[in-house]
Order: sequence, then structure tokens, then C-alpha cells
Amino acid sequence: MIITISGRPGSGKSVVGKEVAKRLNLKYYCVGDFQREIAKKRGISLAELGKLEEKDRSIDIEVDNMQKELGRKGDDMLIDSRIGFHFIPRSIRVFLDVDPDVGAMRIFSQKRDDEKFSDLLKTKEEIKKRIDSERRRYKKYYNIDHYDLESYDMIIDTTRLDPEQVADEIVKEIKR
Repeated sequence: MIITISGRPGSGKSVVGKEVAKRLNLKYYCVGDFQREIAKKRGISLAELGKLEEKDRSIDIEVDNMQKELGRKGDDMLIDSRIGFHFIPRSIRVFLDVDPDVGAMRIFSQKRDDEKFSDLLKTKEEIKKRIDSERRRYKKYYNIDHYDLESYDMIIDTTRLDPEQVADEIVKEIKR
């Protein structure tokens, strides 16, 4: 079984993905971690990497090839990836939605090293830039919109749910 989880920034993809993988005894991979590692190696922030990706397709290709390779392995796994559904269409495709204000608050509260913003307004601005950048790139490179909910088997609004509740819903649906 392969599950791909996509979703809006701050929807809980990583924390939910890890929990679902644990419950279903699946390997867990996070494409965001691949990107953070690339940014770290280059000595730049994740936001700077996103800007660079708009000009230098080789970064997307590197990340895409990692996803394709994971899909070819066929092992039981969960992949946290905005466009994993595109590269692994035979996966169970999950989309986590969230109210943009709630997502921004979650990201601001996390204060990851690569996503530290001075205030909530700056967090919202950076999220919007990231979404716009990704949408442009994915449309240009793959002719897809990862926010088109028709691409997914399961859609969950996480706005008023904690990660455990979201994981409960996913596992319950998969076991049906």
C-alpha cells in the first residue's frame, strides 16, 4: 500500500502522515525534508529555494526523481508530498485542507528553523508566495493544479481537528 498526502500549508501533512504511517506500519517519507536538505546544502532558506526553483528546474527534477523512485520500489509507504499523487497515481491520494488563517497560525507557532517569520502577517504573506510559486511551477512543468480536489481519493478539512482525529479518519477510511 502506498499513501500520498498533499494539502495546504499548515494542514498537518507531516504530523498526520507520521501518525498514519506508524498506525499502518508504513515507511514514512517527507518530500519537504528532501527540499530542506537541498536548501541546507546550498546554505539558503526554504523560501529562497522556492524562488530558485522557479528559475532552475533541476531542483524540482531532483526531488521529482526521488518521488518516482520511491513509487517504483512498491514498498508499503506513506509519502508526504504536495504532488506525490501525480508521480504515484496508484497511491491512495489524500488531501488535507485547512482554513488559511488557521494554517498560518500553525506554521507561525511551529517556528521551524527554515520557516521562522517575525509575525503572523509575514507568515501569511510567505505562505501565499509559496503557494503561488508552486502553482505556477506545477502548472508549467506538469500541467496540474495540486489544489484541484478531483485529483484525490480522500479530502479532510483539518481546521477544527487535531492530528490524532485526522489520522483516525484516514485509517478508518483505508480499512473500509
